[in-house]
Amino acid sequence: QVHLVESGGGLVQSGGSLRLSCAASGIILRIDRMGWYRQAPGKQRELVATIGSDGSTNYADSVKGLFTISQDNAKNTVYLQMNSLKPEDTGVYSCNADILTMLTLYSGPKNYWGEGTLVTVSS
Repeated sequence: QVHLVESGGGLVQSGGSLRLSCAASGIILRIDRMGWYRQAPGKQRELVATIGSDGSTNYADSVKGLFTISQDNAKNTVYLQMNSLKPEDTGVYSCNADILTMLTLYSGPKNYWGEGTLVTVSS
């Protein structure tokens, strides 16, 4: 079984920074992609950023130049450095990953979600 555990959320003032972490645990053979999504109150979940196993990245237009996604392959961990935070960045940030395990060796990578971590940006 694979688990994604996020950390680093909290309350920050507008203009501040936070660094989120997401560690994948379990009998992992390969991680193809990891990413962050967020859901603001009353809104649908949206993509924030993703990173491939080759290090290629993709960002939502709203966070380009402000957020940076990175990964530590040895630790099966993805990070999201968030700078110049705004109140509209408030939401639950969830980690997502496509992971191949022994159980899915022949069916292919499976998509997993973490439980999420709350980020609140005060004005």
